[in-house]
Amino acid sequence: MPSITPSPLTAQAFAPFGDVLEVAGTPDKLINHGLCGRFHDRARLDFGLGGRAGISLFDAQPRAIPYRLEMVERHPEGSQAFIPMHERPFLVIVALDLNGTPDTPQAFVTNGTQGINFHRNIWHGVLTPLSHPGRFAVIDRIGATPNLEEYWFSTPWEVRGTV
Repeated sequence: MPSITPSPLTAQAFAPFGDVLEVAGTPDKLINHGLCGRFHDRARLDFGLGGRAGISLFDAQPRAIPYRLEMVERHPEGSQAFIPMHERPFLVIVALDLNGTPDTPQAFVTNGTQGINFHRNIWHGVLTPLSHPGRFAVIDRIGATPNLEEYWFSTPWEVRGTV
């Protein structure tokens, strides 16, 4: 079984797949009489034609490394953002598109306070919290047309190692 070793999630490493959502560095501006730092417009949200933004809440069961990756999915009609409602790391698996199928997967582990936004058509693993609770606010496309494609690997991958 081929394996993947996860890396720490950074904005630079994740840029081909989407956006890292985090409070880091200096805020873009101070609001609320200087008592709140605003980190402005941190994700490229995309809801396609005929779609609208929706906010859902997910409660995912925890997983562990080593992790068996059998399937990835993508959303051809819009982006999908995951904002943790806890401060615990989660596993993020992504792959670029290679003529309609996923390229070699890559894995990242968040620092517990980072969220992510998958760009449209990026192959990704399912929501994979590494401890409980795995609660997330999810911002994605709501629309009448299908927005989910799955790809099952003929040979599963294994994510192993630690960050």
